[in-house]
Amino acid sequence: MNSTDKEEIFPYRIRDLTTNDIDQYNALLRYAFQVTEQDLINAGWQGDEIKQSKFPVLERADILGCYDGETLVSQFAVYPLNMNIYNEIYPIGFVTSVSTYPEYSGKGIMSILMKKSLIRMRKKGQSLALLYPYSIPLYRKYGWEIISNKISYSIKDRQIPSKSKAPGSVHRVNWENEDFMNLHMQFAKQTHGCLFRNALAWEEYWRWDYDDTVVAIYYSVENKPLGYMVYLIRNDIMHIKEMIYLNREAQKGLWEYIHAHDSMIDEVRGNTYFNEPVAFDMDDGDIKETIRPYIMGRIVDIEEFFSHYRCDPLEKNVCISFEITDGILDWNNRTFNILFNEGHCSLTDQKADYHVALSIATLTTLLLGYKTAIQLYRTERIQGDEHSVRRLDDVILHEAPYISDYI
Repeated sequence: MNSTDKEEIFPYRIRDLTTNDIDQYNALLRYAFQVTEQDLINAGWQGDEIKQSKFPVLERADILGCYDGETLVSQFAVYPLNMNIYNEIYPIGFVTSVSTYPEYSGKGIMSILMKKSLIRMRKKGQSLALLYPYSIPLYRKYGWEIISNKISYSIKDRQIPSKSKAPGSVHRVNWENEDFMNLHMQFAKQTHGCLFRNALAWEEYWRWDYDDTVVAIYYSVENKPLGYMVYLIRNDIMHIKEMIYLNREAQKGLWEYIHAHDSMIDEVRGNTYFNEPVAFDMDDGDIKETIRPYIMGRIVDIEEFFSHYRCDPLEKNVCISFEITDGILDWNNRTFNILFNEGHCSLTDQKADYHVALSIATLTTLLLGYKTAIQLYRTERIQGDEHSVRRLDDVILHEAPYISDYI
């Protein structure tokens, strides 16, 4: 039975959500993610604030809901953002608010909502979709794959780098500081995988933070902002929410600032999304680090994605045939001959020099830089001769994406 057949006998009604649906939308979210009134109070929310905060999401996101009569039983939202992929700006869809009441699970509702949403993304030119998975195996069934990691670290006060010195200075600022917002924009422009935060993304960034969360900016001697950190000190622990820097000087300056707190704290805990361990850069690298998958991605439209994709500028006129399997989106389920030429890619009819076969999920993690072709080949995720696989690695760029946001 194909998806069309399923929809013909589908006993529920699917429609777009609007701000008029805020009560049911919020109730389903709260139930699915088990957000209690006490959770909201502890985070500083009062009354209907959390409900009102969702209005901008409903106004801007593309949200499909499934109704049983007049009751919302499942929803799937796609929020539009821009993403830096090897210094090309891609419009992407960030999937969020995916939730279904448990008594309606297993009825094929989510697969229908997902496919309809992916079709809409293609029409809007969003050739890539991202999401924060609650179940990696579930999303893998639909062509999604891991594309980024989150590294959490814990550093004792005696292990904080003490030799980091920088000529500039650090200043604490308010959350709405213009330098702070602009710094993230500059960072996103130079960082593969980084998402550009619009107003709503910033609202989501702060949604569950406490009022005593602090923003500190590193300024050069010329008073140029070069990096920042967002942190909270509680129970003798410095919790670093985010630390970004445009150069090594700013990185040193921020660690020097952290060290200045050593008499106030016993430990530093934080997260990094650079996909490289923090320990190597520490004086005492015997720290605790944990790495876990963070964001999953899915190419929505291969042809559109490749039309903007950057590759190795030193490679000339290399044609590779990609035999793609995609069990959800028919337009991807075919063979693409891609010409890699001096940093640019294009679909071509010319005969391919090399041939590989892989799924849409594997193609996604490969082109985003999370895994190399030879790594995927050795785990039997790419089929083809080894020479073709190595040539594929030659022509594409290799940099793991930095993704720190989820909506």
